[in-house]
Amino acid sequence: MKNILLIPDSFKGTMSSEQICSIMDGAIKRHYPDAKVTSIPVADGGEGSVHAFLQALGGERKTLTVQGPFAELMEGFYGIIKKDTAVIEMAACAGLPLVGDELHPDKTTTYGVGQLILDAAKSGCKHIIVGLGGSSTNDGGCGAAAACGVVFKDKDGKSFIPTGGTMADVVSIDTSTLDPSLKNITITTMCDIDNPFYGTNGAAYIFAPQKGADPDMVKVLDANLQSLAKVIASDLGMDVQAIPGSGAAGGMGGGMAAFFGSKLQMGIETVLETVNFDKLLKDADLVLTGEGKIDGQSLRGKVVIGVSRRAKKANVPVLAIVGDIGDDVEGAYDEGVTGIFSINRVAVEFKKAKPRAEADMEKTIDNLMRFTKRMGL
Repeated sequence: MKNILLIPDSFKGTMSSEQICSIMDGAIKRHYPDAKVTSIPVADGGEGSVHAFLQALGGERKTLTVQGPFAELMEGFYGIIKKDTAVIEMAACAGLPLVGDELHPDKTTTYGVGQLILDAAKSGCKHIIVGLGGSSTNDGGCGAAAACGVVFKDKDGKSFIPTGGTMADVVSIDTSTLDPSLKNITITTMCDIDNPFYGTNGAAYIFAPQKGADPDMVKVLDANLQSLAKVIASDLGMDVQAIPGSGAAGGMGGGMAAFFGSKLQMGIETVLETVNFDKLLKDADLVLTGEGKIDGQSLRGKVVIGVSRRAKKANVPVLAIVGDIGDDVEGAYDEGVTGIFSINRVAVEFKKAKPRAEADMEKTIDNLMRFTKRMGL
């Protein structure tokens, strides 16, 4: 075993992707001290995504003063990797933890996210990755667009910055005023959900309650998103409701597509492209990936399956190291997974398994390495 790639998802609420990589690396090196082990912490778009990309690829963390969720000044940040690629997590200045107990999705803004995007463009970045997740907002991305020059006007012809509570006042949108520095720049939005812009499965109904919206506010926010979608359709010629994931982060998914021409892409696909995973696979003997629980839902194409599909094409074996193994996982083998192993060594419920997760992860990898070594691999 000469070359091993580590690319696990986090075990939500238990271990970060970076922690898992470190534990795996230690256990592998005990049995294969000369092996080349490449760790690729997975970023899902939410809090910690910038750090994960910087850990995987190196680069620079840049800080600047931007507007927070309530337009207050705060220190925001983003990462620059590969010299000309920026990684931005909207949670850095529009995240739910930033509002504390002040939960008002009708008033919060993504304006600061736009300021980060604009700064990255003006700093010379040619590609920008925007991670959606953990937002406190429901403004359809209008704030971010306004920060970058898009003009929203009300019935009196007055320009303003829409929030979740005022999106219905938008009667016209002009994207020709988008800052020139954003022209000829590609923007990819990391989005792991497929909820539509509005409706009972949309941004407001599904996600606004956790941001503080009561049932009456949910109805208002949803109606406002519908209103905004109509103006986007008439002025920009785009049906955001038809875009899977447009409802992510309070409609930010749809806003990124409509106002910035961004494509929405599964987080793991963005990671794999950014780290040149296909190239890394050419010399790999084994890939270790994993997630907290693998089940039928995992087959939609998140981390384990996204990794396995590419490894299968390169004929590289993949071991999925997971917390729990659910039903209906047989399809994972068709996608390229070679074997699935649970770290839950004593078969206990999550509450009891959580405190011992790190030790159990180490012992599981140690066990697998003993097996591969004995088999002469």
